[in-house]
Amino acid sequence: MELILSIESSCDDSAIAITEISTCRLLFHKKISQELEHSVYGGVVPELAARLHAEALPKILQECEPYFKDLKAVAVTSSPGLAVTLVEGVTMAKAISVALNIPLIGVNHLIGHIYSLFIEKEAKFPLSVLLVSGGHTQVMEVKSIDDIQTVAKSMDDSFGESFDKVAKMMGLGYPGGPLIEELAKNGERNRYKFTVPLHRSPLIAFSYSGLKNAVRLAVEGADKEDYPHIAASFEHIATAHIIQKLKKYFQTNVPKTFAIVGGASANLYLRSQIEELLRPHKADLILSELKYCSDNAAMIGRVAVEMYNKKMFTSLQELDIAPRSDL
Repeated sequence: MELILSIESSCDDSAIAITEISTCRLLFHKKISQELEHSVYGGVVPELAARLHAEALPKILQECEPYFKDLKAVAVTSSPGLAVTLVEGVTMAKAISVALNIPLIGVNHLIGHIYSLFIEKEAKFPLSVLLVSGGHTQVMEVKSIDDIQTVAKSMDDSFGESFDKVAKMMGLGYPGGPLIEELAKNGERNRYKFTVPLHRSPLIAFSYSGLKNAVRLAVEGADKEDYPHIAASFEHIATAHIIQKLKKYFQTNVPKTFAIVGGASANLYLRSQIEELLRPHKADLILSELKYCSDNAAMIGRVAVEMYNKKMFTSLQELDIAPRSDL
């Protein structure tokens, strides 16, 4: 067998995977989440995350030793992400590369999310992709691994980040996405008349800072019994913003295949609204398995297979972190 070991440490999930190059079969995947440690702070504390990666990654790596003899490359998320956590994964990848004398593959985390659609599957392009995560909200046209065009992105906060911040306002904990989604089930979506961001702007772009501030004011003037209604109204408007901008984009660019990726793509209300949007266009909607929506090493390994076959390696000297890198 010819295998690739992949490492993911861009934020608060420590993960390692082993992927077979010829078949894309996932032979090993383990992720250790830091959600409990960060929940008391209402969000990710970078220095704490780095320390937890330093503890967790070596433990997972020990379980991968039986595969070492068949490794042909080591892949690692090198961009974008938190600088102090990216360093943990890149340092480990470099050590493995030197110890086993195998090449390095530096992977862009955002491309990883695109390839989360194709874990243990053949990649099929072209497709239009909506990436919604804690750090990004953007629409991309993807023709291949080296032909990706970003056509719209957030001007400030991301879709996922806004959920985390609203949850923090309500004292719900972290991560905020699932907590707000659950709370919203018991609320009325039209109780609070929040304004859809950029609804009068001709720009095909996203912005959540204004909506976040409107929710903050609502929370400050509300009792806890109102929180489900605030959550439902917020989720509705946050999603309506995406739908409005996609409608505008589809006026000139109708997709044949559309995908939603990223941690926030697990939101079922968002999924249902996009399904409804795509129906008149007869476009196919493809989604990652729920277990691969959030950050994971399996998606990094799937990208690495493509990069290995194209000999897209990075030298030991050249591989460095790029925390603010984009597509």
